[in-house]
Amino acid sequence: MIQPVVAIVDDGSAFARYLRAFLGRRGHDTQMYSRGEDMIAAVKQGDSPSVVLLDVVLPDLHGLATLRALKATRPDLQVIMMSSREQVSVIVEAVRLGAADFVIRPDVTDGPGEIVLEAAILSAIEKARLVAEIAELRRRMNDDQDQALLFLGGNTEIQTIAQVIEQVADSDVTVLIRGESGVGKELVARAIHERSSRKERPFIKVNCAALPDDLLESELFGHEKGAFTGASTARLGKFEQADTGTIVLDEIGEMKAGLQAKLLHVLQDGQFSRLGSSKSVNVDVRVVAATNRNLEDMMRRGTFREDLYYRLKVIEVTVPPLRERRDEIPYLTDTFMERYARRYKRPHTGLSPELQARFLSYEWPGNIRELENMVKRIVILQDEQVAFRELNRAVKPLAASITDDIDIDAEPDLETGDDAQLDEHAAQPLSNRLADVARDAARRAERPIIEKTLSHVQWNRRRAAAELGVSYKTLLSKMKTCGISQP
Repeated sequence: MIQPVVAIVDDGSAFARYLRAFLGRRGHDTQMYSRGEDMIAAVKQGDSPSVVLLDVVLPDLHGLATLRALKATRPDLQVIMMSSREQVSVIVEAVRLGAADFVIRPDVTDGPGEIVLEAAILSAIEKARLVAEIAELRRRMNDDQDQALLFLGGNTEIQTIAQVIEQVADSDVTVLIRGESGVGKELVARAIHERSSRKERPFIKVNCAALPDDLLESELFGHEKGAFTGASTARLGKFEQADTGTIVLDEIGEMKAGLQAKLLHVLQDGQFSRLGSSKSVNVDVRVVAATNRNLEDMMRRGTFREDLYYRLKVIEVTVPPLRERRDEIPYLTDTFMERYARRYKRPHTGLSPELQARFLSYEWPGNIRELENMVKRIVILQDEQVAFRELNRAVKPLAASITDDIDIDAEPDLETGDDAQLDEHAAQPLSNRLADVARDAARRAERPIIEKTLSHVQWNRRRAAAELGVSYKTLLSKMKTCGISQP
């Protein structure tokens, strides 16, 4: 069980020392801050005290300004305001801003004052525990729903992924999850964690593309006070926070070479040092990495370490894009409609046959995330025309570029009959054949790229699939559709 932490923000060193001793005698861990800005910065960087004891009078910001900033950063943070005297206007404003309580600062001889303070702290700790518990329950409910979306469909590739997860979840091997943005890589990572013996331990996700390299190192491994400009307090990194649990390194392909070396050392030895420290920290963490980048191509260019690649790729899971799982679109659509109709108290009417057909023919470049957001807009606005307009905007640039993709003087492709098929479509109204036109244009655009890639790798189809960023099965399907056969 994680011990509650009480942060003390007070400019009076004698009183701060008294508070620390008082709380220590009652078994509370403490953190000390002399300035409101230091407390705000620590919370923004991810520090999570259970309770903050905040003095009204501070050397930089007023206590109320500090309270306002803390609640804006973390609305659930339990803050107890302290003052040397009772000030009605300050008390009223503190409560309005969300303070958990307001107490008069006790002194060494003030037994009743200490009792009041301790009662306020215990009450705030209990409220923080309940808030965290409710948030965790909600998260688990959402995760269960999302994992049901990922695994309860009938797609054979997804069912294969589900079997792999069941087989590897209870081991400690690293897993590399690959797939386009929005396909559900994080859901796979959560499913691995929830089915493992670590499921009651921390699950920490880090987006390696969200921070510059120097800040990412601090985010992962923590830092000591004064390690760099702005490091006003020591901070635990995500690896320490994830100890005995699981850490997900999303967008691992964006990590720079120097940090890749440090990560490799952690994977090998389970050890690292915080920025600004020479002391080794030992952790027991299950690592799951995710990427939409072609790591093999990055290795050839020297931007991704080969030794790290093989450390991460003990087990590899590739999540196919939604356009390769079209059989799941009706199921996903109905599930999203039911979820958001219930959340936003809207009627669950279902989609019209016309929009269902458009959903099935659309390519979904944003995958499940794009589908979910579109369904959410339909449910909230109760207007299918929103989706039709977005889909039309997505298709128009493609239709407009068809004449650029097609060589008018080219001889008909006798093997595929694509030109004859286009002639047949041309005799029909274009508005009724947008899906067919899009597919024909896609074939014409994809064929030279596939042929060039196959030629580059001497027709090694598995290598070609890796370079093109698709599964081997998808490449074979596209070769068949485009009429490509080995010369």
